[in-house]
Amino acid sequence: MSDATTSPKPVQGGPLSDLRVLEMGQLLAGPFCGQLLADFGAEVIKIEQPGAGDPMREWGREKPHGQSLWWPVIARNKKSIEINARVPEGQDVIRDLVRRSDILIENFRPGTMEKWGLGYEALSAINPRLIMIRVSGYGQTGPYSKNAGYGAIGEAMGGLRYVVGDPSNPPSRTGISIGDTLAATFACLGGLMALHARDRTGHGQIVDSAIYEAVLAVMENLVTEYDKTGYIRERTGSILPNISPSNVYPTKSGVFVLIAANQDTVFKRLAAAMGRPELAEDPRYATHTARGQRQAELDAMIAEWTAGFEREELGALLDSHGVPRGDIYRAPEMLEDAHFKARETIVQVAHPRLGMLKMQNVAPRLSMTPGEVKRAGPDLGEHNDEVFGGLLGMTADRMAELARTGVIGQGQRKAA
Repeated sequence: MSDATTSPKPVQGGPLSDLRVLEMGQLLAGPFCGQLLADFGAEVIKIEQPGAGDPMREWGREKPHGQSLWWPVIARNKKSIEINARVPEGQDVIRDLVRRSDILIENFRPGTMEKWGLGYEALSAINPRLIMIRVSGYGQTGPYSKNAGYGAIGEAMGGLRYVVGDPSNPPSRTGISIGDTLAATFACLGGLMALHARDRTGHGQIVDSAIYEAVLAVMENLVTEYDKTGYIRERTGSILPNISPSNVYPTKSGVFVLIAANQDTVFKRLAAAMGRPELAEDPRYATHTARGQRQAELDAMIAEWTAGFEREELGALLDSHGVPRGDIYRAPEMLEDAHFKARETIVQVAHPRLGMLKMQNVAPRLSMTPGEVKRAGPDLGEHNDEVFGGLLGMTADRMAELARTGVIGQGQRKAA
């Protein structure tokens, strides 16, 4: 087996550096799929409405200097061009790009691309190798397919919203737009599988990623439990029902720590750390089933013990006994954590107006062909000249005429 001294050196450019991707659509589900591909080297050309761009350019709670702090992340490593896809001349430009591309991502309501003459049947006639990734709330077929469907709706229909939160409260949100990003992640997976199939068949295909189905795909055995036993999974807050101990516990300063010691051998180590090794032999707590039956009682006992320690002291004690535990991190803790720093889990990226921006690094890690965050999200139309003039070979006069009629945007020439 190779060790660190004999392993091949990483290859620059990323594993997808030979792919060209057109990203249409907006907000989160389609663009996050594009981000994943761009992170690993694909040339992702984002097509935006002239003068307006993706609404994600305006999203986010904090906006220093009027700038979105979400856009630099979701659009990182991408190129931005402006094309009006609603007019025939703009559709012609998109078709010209399709001839030179491997993947097209869109997340409009089903039927929109067909209305513009840009459905898969029309585009595959131009480029039979094209893979079209389509992300939508309900998928491209079925009675709900034409309905508007955002990530939140998919989370509700996929079963996630019902099980998230405290049982004393209504169904809750997870705190992030997980439905959109799950659908985008499955869309990316599907796109890569379609690329693999294209190597064998020579033909592209449609990847149909529905938000509600992506959410359902991670809902474990929720449907099967009901099908065979009639059991409906409910909200349980911070615990795993009948899996104990696995919960958040308070420390002396009120900060919570998560401890997961539900296996018999691990619980034995926790009991030793608590100075109460006899708990692991007590029939009330000695087995997985017994601990699950006394979950509340055991949690109260552990909480009383953890409340006597500061977080760092408790963490060191649990680590020394091999008990899985985790601090409940926010951004400040992430930025200071030694493990995050050692693995460069958070990177700094230059932005022309916001300075150096810190954001999450690429995941997962590839040993030979790693991904990389090369640049923050682009300005609207930043790459108009590069793509229209360079890739498509348009003359300056032709670009000026299309810009004058609103088919393409002015891009960075607006400031000239």
